[in-house]
Amino acid sequence: MISNVKYVIITPARDEEMHVEKTLRSVISQTKSPTEWVIVDDGSSDRTAGIVKGYASSIPWIHLIQRPNRGARKSGGGVIEAFYDGYKTLRHDDWDFIVKLDGDLTFSSDYFEKCFEHFEADAKLGVGGGDIYHYLGGVKKVEANPKFHVRGATKIYRRACWDAIGGLWHAPGWDTIDEVKANMLGWKSYSFDELHLIHHRLTGTADGLLHDRIKHGLACYISGYHPLFVAASCARRILQKPYIAGSAAMCYGFVKGYCTRTPRVNDSRLIKYLRNQQLRCLAGLDTIWR
Repeated sequence: MISNVKYVIITPARDEEMHVEKTLRSVISQTKSPTEWVIVDDGSSDRTAGIVKGYASSIPWIHLIQRPNRGARKSGGGVIEAFYDGYKTLRHDDWDFIVKLDGDLTFSSDYFEKCFEHFEADAKLGVGGGDIYHYLGGVKKVEANPKFHVRGATKIYRRACWDAIGGLWHAPGWDTIDEVKANMLGWKSYSFDELHLIHHRLTGTADGLLHDRIKHGLACYISGYHPLFVAASCARRILQKPYIAGSAAMCYGFVKGYCTRTPRVNDSRLIKYLRNQQLRCLAGLDTIWR
C-alpha cells in the first residue's frame, strides 16, 4: 500500500541558493513525506548550506552533510561522490525506495504519492520519475528523452532493483548505465509523462553548453556506446543549439575517451546489451531506445 511506503531522498547540491528553498518547500509539502532526506552541500561558496540548516533545525527528517569546496564542479562523478557521502549517513535502512533528487526543482505536493502509484501498478518497474520541464522564453517545454530514460535530476529506485544493479556508477554516464543495466536484468524504467517537475537550471548550463556536450560525448564512451550510434546522434544534434559546434564537441568528447584511455564501465555483458539495443534503434527495430 502507498500509505506504508518508506522512501529516502538524497540531494547533492552545489551553489543552489537561488533554487534550493523551492525544492525544500516542494518536498516538505508532500502528501507522502519521506522517512529521511539527506542534503549534501557539495562545497558551495554561497548560502546553500545556511538555507538548508534553517529548515533542518525544525524538521527532524532533514539532515545536512557538508563537503569541502574542491574549487570547481566535477562533472558526472562529482555528483555521485556527493550522493554516496549522503548515502553512507542514512539513519534508516528499512526503505522501500531511494530517490536521487536535484536541489533546483519544484513539483506538485502529490508528486511522490503519484509516483508510487505507478510503482504499485507495475511490479517490474525498477526506475521511475516525472518528466523534466524548463521555461524557455516564458514557454514551458519538456526535456525530450527516450522513454526508458529518467532524468538524473529525479530518479526513484525500487529497493530490489537498486540492489540488483549494484547502485550507481561513479563517473559520467551513470544516469544511463543504471537504466540500461536494469532493463538488461528484466526491470523496466520509464518516466511518468503526466507528472511534471520544473528544473530551474537548464541542463548543461552550470558548466556551459559546449562543455556539457563534451561531457556527454565522454559519458557515451564511458557507457560503452556503439560508435555508429554516437555518429548518428552527432548528426542529429547539428540542428540543436549550439548547432555544428555542439555536435563537434560531443564527437570530441567521445574520441577523447579513446585517446586518453578513460576507464569505461567494466561489464562486457552490459556493453553488448547496450550496443545491441542501439543498433536495433538505428535499424528501426523494437528497442528500449524508442
